[in-house]
Amino acid sequence: MNARAPTSEQLHAWLALTSVRALKPAILRALLAAFGDARSLLAQPFEALADEAGSAIARAVAAAARADVREQVDRTLAWCAAPGHALVTLDDPAYPCSLFNMHDPPPLLYVSGQLQWLHAPSVAIVGSRNATPQGAADARRFARELARAGLVVVSGLALGVDAAAHRGALDAGGATLAVVGTGADLVYPAQHHALADEIAACGAIVSEWPLATPAKPAHFPQRNRLIAGLTRGVLVVEAALRSGSLITARLSNEMGRDVFAVPGSIHSPVSRGCHQLIKDGAMLVETAADVLQALGLTVTEDTGEPQRADRRAKETQPSRQRQARRSSTPRPESASKSAKPRVPAPALPLFDTPPPALSPDGSRLLEALGHAPAALEILAGRTDMDSGTLQGALLELELRGYLTVLPGGRYVRHTEG
Repeated sequence: MNARAPTSEQLHAWLALTSVRALKPAILRALLAAFGDARSLLAQPFEALADEAGSAIARAVAAAARADVREQVDRTLAWCAAPGHALVTLDDPAYPCSLFNMHDPPPLLYVSGQLQWLHAPSVAIVGSRNATPQGAADARRFARELARAGLVVVSGLALGVDAAAHRGALDAGGATLAVVGTGADLVYPAQHHALADEIAACGAIVSEWPLATPAKPAHFPQRNRLIAGLTRGVLVVEAALRSGSLITARLSNEMGRDVFAVPGSIHSPVSRGCHQLIKDGAMLVETAADVLQALGLTVTEDTGEPQRADRRAKETQPSRQRQARRSSTPRPESASKSAKPRVPAPALPLFDTPPPALSPDGSRLLEALGHAPAALEILAGRTDMDSGTLQGALLELELRGYLTVLPGGRYVRHTEG
């Protein structure tokens, strides 16, 4: 599917109309429905516009007609002439139906990559920019398995979970869309230039902002509505309580899409947003098969867990009943004592000076530990430490009260209480 290449006059009209802040997408859509294409709209007399939309909107259209966008037109035409670049207008048959049916679809879409992926079934994976190692690994795994199942993975090219989701889809040889809050000719953050090139080659980068538009905080909530609008559902991997990912989830829910959330440690700040979503009705998911079943898609061997997904559907209620019986049955005191992890004793107040800072190895290991239990081999992979260095760092953290050793040789960040 290819977008229609706009003429210079058509492009001038579209860029002029979208340069006026008062002409919001919903207003512009209504005006285009009433008067035809962008050039016809600009040619309307003031009285006709005022009768249709009021004098304030008529003045806004008049201001658009006087806007000097010649430099922007030249820049955009040159960008569109490059291979793999397209400008999709709201009246173009190539405009994605999923966005067209929104209340406020963007009048223009700048696309770098393959336009066909904007029309394919997709799911968004979003989450914290400050993802834990486990959160990044989960996002990458979900994206890889969902891409193998034939879904396009959509995210926002941000640090953390977004980048991991894009990378997981690329690992699987699938397609991924990056919806950005800058012009499509810019990459933010700058360290994602190589990733952006891969996404454009195997999917697409999508923006509603004019070329050369820099990153601004107000752009990202608006960007999030496109992530929600393009997809059949949104999966939140990690999110704080005040998070753009929760905005995406709310918008997705308002559009009638599914919302999924991955649970995490109750001690992790970046799990609280997911837990709040689950409390509010989002579906708790543990595997890609959970997402596929909720979307009504066939679970294939590519997801790696079709049997487990089928078994969960049959055994959910009985397992909950068994769990209720277990929770109501008192446990022997000896068993409960043997299951308790070793908790280090509190430090004695021997000195008035503050305790020394952790060593560089100890700090690096504590960051890699995150907030979920991890086995020794997992920590070794996250830190790239040799056995001796890793054991020394673990001992330091345990003696200093930063971690607890669980039964089975797993390590978890220690919390009081």
